[in-house]
Amino acid sequence: MRIDTLAIVGVGLIGGSLALALKQQHAVGRVLGVGRSQANLDEALRLGLIDEAVSLEAAARADVVFVATPVAQMPAVFTSLVPHLGPSTLVTDGGSTKQDVIAAARSVFGGRFNQFVAAHPIAGTEKTGAGAAFATLYRDRKVVICADADTPPTAVDRVAAMWQATGALIHRMPAAEHDDVFAAVSHLPHLLAFALVDLLAASARADQYFNYAASGFRDFTRIAAGSPEMWRDISIANRDALRQQLAVYRARLDDFDRWLTTAAGPDVAAIERSYTRASTARRAWQRHIEHGEPMPRLANGGQVE
Repeated sequence: MRIDTLAIVGVGLIGGSLALALKQQHAVGRVLGVGRSQANLDEALRLGLIDEAVSLEAAARADVVFVATPVAQMPAVFTSLVPHLGPSTLVTDGGSTKQDVIAAARSVFGGRFNQFVAAHPIAGTEKTGAGAAFATLYRDRKVVICADADTPPTAVDRVAAMWQATGALIHRMPAAEHDDVFAAVSHLPHLLAFALVDLLAASARADQYFNYAASGFRDFTRIAAGSPEMWRDISIANRDALRQQLAVYRARLDDFDRWLTTAAGPDVAAIERSYTRASTARRAWQRHIEHGEPMPRLANGGQVE
């Protein structure tokens, strides 16, 4: 599928990388950019991510509009788009939460909800802005499409084809299931990384802590360099599922506290079992991501079958 005119609302890492990937594959003719920062739009023009900076009203007449803003901004973006929406314009998004975005689209689009397809590209870095975009961001990465029952299959197919042109792998999932899964594997890790860095930065010994922090700290906290605005919005939008995952995580921390302080001394066996389960699962996941090996089934208790 070739898109004659693609409009990107929010030309940063996610939107800019989509534009570059489609241009590289000759899958798009003209790319329009919409954004709050003129400096960022100028950078996107200079880098060739977009061909023209336009208003939301002009963007609404493109063949496809990709909304790549923080999720809290999407209702306002949808509201601005709808009055000017072309009869065959398809709107899709890249938000990390789906139930709230779909609810907003359904409310704002009304009878034109069939022109909206919710999606989530599972790719990114901690960097932001047009200068962070690169054409291979989505290659061999998953894109989850969360289409409602009344979303036309032809619209879903158009969005899937757009992402496949970037090299992405298409998955489909109900919105509620999506939000539960990503609360566990994305939103919780970001919250933990932000919380740890914030905790240390606010400490009276912050200088000493950061002076001695090395590769373990770097790897664990890399994602805390991400956009505070974006992750604030995601945390709030998916707060119910995120709080459930926080409760489970807190219970595991309590397990470790108990294992470290039993009356008979540390429960060495329990600690090692947990570390071993985690190490085995992490290594299996890494082989799956880097080499395409099937992810082994994990039995109850986290043991690899």
